[in-house]
Amino acid sequence: MNKTEAFAELERGVHAALETYSNVHRGSGHNSMVSTHLFEQAREIILEYLGLDKSRYIVIFCTPARAAALTAQLDPESYHSLSSRDIGLPLGLRALAVRKKALPKGTPFQTGGGTTKLIAPGWVMWAGAPDRFEAGTPAIINIIAFAKALQMIRPYGQDIFKDLNAETEEAGEILFHNELEKYAGRELLDELRQTHIGRNVNVPTMEGAIPYINLDNAASTPTFTSVWNAVCQTWRQPERVQKEIIHEVRSICAGALGAPPDAYDLIFTSNTTEAINLVAESIGREPDQDTEPVLLSTLLEHSSNDLPWRMVPRHSLIRLSIDDDGVIDLKELDSLLNAYNKESVYGKKRIKLVAVSGCSNVLGIYNDLMEVSRIVHQYGARLLVDAAQLIAHRKAEMEKCGIDYLAFSAHKVYAPFGCGVLVVKKGLLNSNSTELELIQTSGEENAGGIAALGKALVLLQRIGMDVIRGEEQALTRRALLGLAQIPGLRMYGIKDPDSERFAQKGGVIVFSLKGIMPDRLAGELAMRGGIGVRYGCHCAHLLVKHILHVGHGLESFQHILLTFFPMINLPGILRVSIGIENREAEVDTLINVLDKIARKKETSEDRRSASDNNETPLLPRTVVKQQMKDFVRDAAMNVYSIPADILKSQQQST
Repeated sequence: MNKTEAFAELERGVHAALETYSNVHRGSGHNSMVSTHLFEQAREIILEYLGLDKSRYIVIFCTPARAAALTAQLDPESYHSLSSRDIGLPLGLRALAVRKKALPKGTPFQTGGGTTKLIAPGWVMWAGAPDRFEAGTPAIINIIAFAKALQMIRPYGQDIFKDLNAETEEAGEILFHNELEKYAGRELLDELRQTHIGRNVNVPTMEGAIPYINLDNAASTPTFTSVWNAVCQTWRQPERVQKEIIHEVRSICAGALGAPPDAYDLIFTSNTTEAINLVAESIGREPDQDTEPVLLSTLLEHSSNDLPWRMVPRHSLIRLSIDDDGVIDLKELDSLLNAYNKESVYGKKRIKLVAVSGCSNVLGIYNDLMEVSRIVHQYGARLLVDAAQLIAHRKAEMEKCGIDYLAFSAHKVYAPFGCGVLVVKKGLLNSNSTELELIQTSGEENAGGIAALGKALVLLQRIGMDVIRGEEQALTRRALLGLAQIPGLRMYGIKDPDSERFAQKGGVIVFSLKGIMPDRLAGELAMRGGIGVRYGCHCAHLLVKHILHVGHGLESFQHILLTFFPMINLPGILRVSIGIENREAEVDTLINVLDKIARKKETSEDRRSASDNNETPLLPRTVVKQQMKDFVRDAAMNVYSIPADILKSQQQST
């Protein structure tokens, strides 16, 4: 196998993973099952490559910066490290195989989504390894690519992905030009949907094999052919071109976010969680000799915009309340800032920073960032926006709104290749030059992921955020009206598409169905309709418990339950979330399947009736569950195995 063939086979395998891509763990659909299997299998491949016993070692996937922080706490004899850079791929990954007994105890060095089992306002139950050390959504596709590459290196040599003499392309050609460049607006959206990777994949259900429906975009988004092509092209480019791509994407981000380079610094990270942790670490280094600093967050926040603030030394954390729709009380915000920062009601305590989500990942509510910013700055505080759920759906205007810090992840923006972004007003990041260089080089090592983000943002801007907003609100309206007709179904947050507040509602809907637990309901949607959704607490434990009216007594009981039964899943709530790849027919399928479940049309009597009416009878659940397992196994083999014709060609050449 030559280098060109090696890249082609790597890209074939990764493309297969993209066809069934979803976020890992807690997802209910076929895609989440496949991605979780591929992700966990990657750990086994790493250990096999290193010749290590999986009963004694565990693999933790890190960015270069996180790997440096973790290994600083370890005995050098207790771990083995593999770098994607060392095998010639710009994935920005380190795989640490660590002796299980050597892992640090206590609070992880970075906190956020995935690092916990259960959260209360005053305490945290941390997850076990490796989750505790992989804060935020991992670079799932990059990790799969890394594992696939290591499998190929063993038979074909360490240099198979190095120094490829491919045709050099210009950064602008990769980022701005493709077969869709003649389209714009709604026409571009329609054309782009045709290139959604995975749109033609059929999955097994009780009604036979049908196209998969992804309604889990708030967890992670799929991607499109032109974005994937940008990744492949970037992987093959020399370092000079990769640096040009990174420089160009920095400009693309600045334009898309309304953050001019002369006023803001932009740092590439691995995800939103890492970006917010960087700000929290910076805040913790700032001197406060004359005041007692306070951080203000809200009940809406994802763990990634809650846990890092709890860990800032010498700072206290308070939270702003919300109403039943999830809207921040602006009068309370003004009152708190006035009491702390102007009237000195609380002595030397001063609110230094206000951290809010641009959009809730549970209630789908967009708060008025312009007004929030006005109030915050009126009292001399700073504003951080967790924009993970914002950037792919609404226009962001950092300078216009006066936002001081903004963080988001590319995997929420149709570029699931392990890239995150932190944008910060110049002079606000309190890091020394050595730390800042490590942070910057760590993120920029993932040149392919950065290229994917740039390409995705270019496409979204050419479609127009107003077009995207209109399309998603139309689908959300359709979903709300249909779900409201289902007996026993209860929605949370804004439910009326004709209300004044509907303009603040994004394509995220959470609900419960009387008499059926969320995990079972999610499983039914997968088996009956091939629909992928998410259930649980969505890394927003405080908000979900607020919605479900979980009091202190039940909260304490859950703590005890998880202490003695750590593998149990708490019920939480079910969520569907819409993206630009979704269509009206998919929303209608969701409504129809939920209605059948609610009305218990899966009974044996209905099966006989379907047979009498010459309709296709439903397959038994036991059969479908086995078919789903087979689907996962076959998809994984398609990714990680090397096709027979390539193996035969290699054998003949040797």
